[in-house]
Amino acid sequence: MTRSLKKGIFVDSRIIKKIQNRPAGDKSTMNIWARYSAISPEMIGLTFGVHNGRKHIPVFVTEEMVGHKFGEFSPTRTFSKHGGKMQKEIEQAAKQKELDAAKAVKAGGDAKKK
Repeated sequence: MTRSLKKGIFVDSRIIKKIQNRPAGDKSTMNIWARYSAISPEMIGLTFGVHNGRKHIPVFVTEEMVGHKFGEFSPTRTFSKHGGKMQKEIEQAAKQKELDAAKAVKAGGDAKKK
């Protein structure tokens, strides 16, 4: 554990103020920039817009998230895919499989009509 148990978890004071000033029953998203702030039990059931450096990612807080940091649920890097010859073959095989399945469904539907 990186933080001493006697200190407790760190929650940014601005987030606490936003939660306290929020009207009861308000389901709107609260935008925050404090990715380093931990999720506390008071935040369960609320939706936060966590900034990832480019835009705010909506994060709905559940019980399992308590104790984790907001930044864990808002990735900063976008994974596109691995390239190469092998990946291209895999994608072509998957595409062919989808086409064959669509043809089989269409052929089955035509046979029923006759």
